[in-house]
Amino acid sequence: MPSLPELGWNEHFARAYQVHDGPGMLPGRVALEHNQFYRVLTQDAELLAEAAGRLKHEAAGRHELPAVGDWVALKYDAGGDQAVIRAVLPRLGKFSRKSAGAWTDEQVVAANIDTVFLVSGLDGDFNPRRIERYLTLARQSQARPVVILNKTDLADDVAEAVALIVGMAPDVPVLAISAVDGQGFESLIPYLGVGMTVALLGSSGVGKSSIVNRLVGARVLPTRSVRESDSRGRHASVHRQMITLPGGGLVIDTPGMRELQLWGVDKGMSTTFEDIDVLGAGCRFRDCRHQKEPGCAVKAAVEDDTLDAARYENYVKLQLESAELQRRLDERALLEQKRQSKVRGKALKALQKDRDR
Repeated sequence: MPSLPELGWNEHFARAYQVHDGPGMLPGRVALEHNQFYRVLTQDAELLAEAAGRLKHEAAGRHELPAVGDWVALKYDAGGDQAVIRAVLPRLGKFSRKSAGAWTDEQVVAANIDTVFLVSGLDGDFNPRRIERYLTLARQSQARPVVILNKTDLADDVAEAVALIVGMAPDVPVLAISAVDGQGFESLIPYLGVGMTVALLGSSGVGKSSIVNRLVGARVLPTRSVRESDSRGRHASVHRQMITLPGGGLVIDTPGMRELQLWGVDKGMSTTFEDIDVLGAGCRFRDCRHQKEPGCAVKAAVEDDTLDAARYENYVKLQLESAELQRRLDERALLEQKRQSKVRGKALKALQKDRDR
């Protein structure tokens, strides 16, 4: 088994773990989550674990329960069938999205990651606008984003695609590779040192599982072909899981996400669309939303082709989506406040009745 430092353990987690240390306790890192059961890597063994009832009860939401990449404090009796997760150690960062469907809840995709590989295929499904969305969320995670353009073996003009993404995100490394023949894989090595954690994110069919298999040097994850009509694929990976690499790094593979909804992206928006924010400083109104307001410098830039129209439209779309999410969160917070006020009111009335008896 890898040592704790090889699993990403550092002084931050060591200090946080001290308050949980004791007989039968040990630290571990969540490698797989499935139906509320977890596979946890420790210094000596790989354990099956379940979250303690108290941890589930005290969690404010699903986002406070263990996620892949989390460091946890385990209670384990030698010879037992499974361990119990007593606590989740404070995270150094997380990649979150709004949970799929109508629920307004946070879903932690991966925790404590150093680098996010945003994978896109250089085939018929290449979509710069989708990359912008992933970048917006990745910048919120406190991890370093790196754009991976896979399938160079299928691309007509790799240099043109790289230049397009570099122009869109000049501060982000853009690496072109092929999981089929290994071209460009040497460029990934600096991000995969001992104890370093990388999360692979991207839609179905971009080749995330194939990339992991080549990094490991064996077929540890299933792969599936994509449709020829639109280069879309089905989910090869079903669960998020962390895999240790021969060179000492760790990769978190995630199922393809057709629906990547925003979650808390104020910082991510301002960084991903920094050029639009700079243009916005020239708008007539300080609170200009760059939509229908007169004297908008951003819309003027679109009209004179200084700003790409598709990039502007995606920016507006993400701004509206983020605002709608915030509205729903505020509405839910207000309902919860009213509920708690009602509960306190009933408790005070009951107390007053007891005093009057």
